[in-house]
Amino acid sequence: MATKKSSTPKKQLSSAKAATPRVAQRSIATAAKPMKLTGRGRIVSSQTVFEGNVFWVTRDGVVEPGGVKATREVIRHNGSVVVLAVDAESNPKDPGILLIRQYRHAAGKLMLELPAGRIEPGEKLIPAAKRELIEETGYRAKRWSKHTNYYASPGFLTETMTILLAEGLTLGEAEPEDDEKIEVHMTPLSEVLRLIHAGKIEDGKTLIGVLLYDSLRRSRKKL
Repeated sequence: MATKKSSTPKKQLSSAKAATPRVAQRSIATAAKPMKLTGRGRIVSSQTVFEGNVFWVTRDGVVEPGGVKATREVIRHNGSVVVLAVDAESNPKDPGILLIRQYRHAAGKLMLELPAGRIEPGEKLIPAAKRELIEETGYRAKRWSKHTNYYASPGFLTETMTILLAEGLTLGEAEPEDDEKIEVHMTPLSEVLRLIHAGKIEDGKTLIGVLLYDSLRRSRKKL
C-alpha cells in the first residue's frame, strides 16, 4: 500500500519551525519582569554566639528588602587592608610586584599572595597598610593611593578588603609577629600574570589586585 504524502508544502513547514523559537522568546521576555528592590534590611534581633581574637559571630533576625524575613548568621570583622606594592623604577616595562609566601591553615597549604592584615579598631587605612607592609616584608613606600575596595564574601562575612597601591619602595628590616613565618618575593608582573593564568596563585585579593592593576596599566598605555 502506497504511503500518502503530506499535503503541507516544505516551505510552509520550514517557516513554522523557524517561527516557534521566536514566539517562545517573546513569551519569556514578556513574562520575565525584573524585580526592583530598594532600601536596607532591618535587624529585629541579634545575639552574639561566638567571640574570637579576630572576628565574632552573630545570629540576626532580619527583615530584608522585598519583605523577606530570615535568620542570618554573620561573621563580624573590622575589615582588612591589602598592599599592592609595585617597583616600577627598576624596570618600567615589567614592574616588580611584591608577593609573600606563607602557610595558610584554612587552605592547608603554602600560598603566594599580596601582603595584608586586619585593621585594628580605630585605625586608619594608610597607617594600617604601612604597619602591615613593614611587619611582613620590611618595605616602606613613599606614595600611597587607593586601588579598589571589595567585600570578601558578602553572603555571611562583613569583612571589606581595601587594596592600596604602594609605590616608591625602599627595603628595611621586617618585623613579623611571633606566629608568622613569611617568604618575601619581588616578582616581575609578567611572571605573576603567568602564575595566575597557570592556576598557581589562588588567593582572591591577589587575583583582584594584580589583574585590575594590569588592566588599568594597559588602558593607560593606549591613551
